[in-house]
Formats: sequence, C-alpha cells, structure tokens
Amino acid sequence: MPRHLLPGVLAMAAIVVASNILVQFLFGDWLTWGAFTYPFAFLVTDLTNRLYGPAAARRVVLAGFVTGLACSLIGTQIEGAFGPLVSIRVALGSGLAFLSAQLIDVAVFDRLRAGNWWRAPLVSSVVGGVVDTGLFFAIAFSARLAWIAPQVDVAWANEALPILGHGPVAPLWVSLAIADFTVKLAIAAVALVPFRIVLRRLARGV
Repeated sequence: MPRHLLPGVLAMAAIVVASNILVQFLFGDWLTWGAFTYPFAFLVTDLTNRLYGPAAARRVVLAGFVTGLACSLIGTQIEGAFGPLVSIRVALGSGLAFLSAQLIDVAVFDRLRAGNWWRAPLVSSVVGGVVDTGLFFAIAFSARLAWIAPQVDVAWANEALPILGHGPVAPLWVSLAIADFTVKLAIAAVALVPFRIVLRRLARGV
C-alpha cells in the first residue's frame, strides 16, 4: 500500500469500524447512530479520488470493504438477545451495498471531476447513497428476498406501518431506508465543507 494512501485507508477503516459498532444503538424510531458516521465514507473516497485519482480511490474502497467483511464476520459470531448481532442477510447486504455504492461513487466523481468543485462530490455521494440504501435494506430485510437466507427472521422488518409514522402503509424497513437516505443526503451536503477546506489547505501547502 503506497504511503500517501495510508491516511485514506485508516480513515475509511475507522469509519467502517465505528459504523459497525454504532449501528447497534438506536437514535429515535427510525435510525441508528451508525447512520451518522457511515456516510462520511463517501467523503474519504471523494477526497482520495480528487487528490490521487480513481485507481487510488478504488484501493481505499477495497480496504474499507475488507474491514467491513471482518466486522461482519465478527458480528455473526457474537450472540445477542435475538440471535447473532449480524445476520447473514445483513452481512451480505452490507458488503454488496458498500462495494457497489463506493465504486459507483468513484466512477461518477471521475466523470464529473472537471466541473465545479462541489458538483463531483455532491452528485457522486447522492448517487452512491441511493445505491447503498436500496441494496442494503432490500437484501437485508425485504420479505421478497427471503430465499437468500430462509433461516433469518425478518418478520419484524416487514411489519406494515405508516411510512415514518405518517402517510401510506409500507413495511417497516421502507421507513428505515427513507430515514437512512435522508441522513445520507444531509451529510453529503455537510461534507462539502471539510472537502473544500482540505483541498484549500493542501493547495496552500498547509
């Protein structure tokens, strides 16, 4: 691993580990604390992409993916009140969602890198967030995908409830996905601030 990529790799690993821990703790009815840390993985990917190019960004993504796999493996071996802390479906959804979303983020960012400074990180993070949220919640909780791991009980996630407590009725996991994506959108906008600050300081040699 090239030394100049070490900060990105360490930052990505820290975000993935922290998110895997914080996802065990609820924040209100629809979110976990992990929802607030995980989206910063897109910031790390985008900064690496801007500074060193898409090939380097993909290496950082791969490091995050391997870290996530290790976390999921550990989680499947720890028994909680309702079984393993990480089910096979959650582990599979998490891994596929992370890898797919981050690689798409890299590709979208690289396609838009010549435009306004904010366009590439914002659009790539939003597109990546859509992919990440859709893949993870569908694979992990949708009743239609029960064939992935029939032994995993996802009945609780498919309880029919008003979306976010209001409006039309849908499976609970739909509300969880909408809330999660809303946080991703907010953090994609907020992350533009540190993105710009880091680039300016590096440009000044600070």
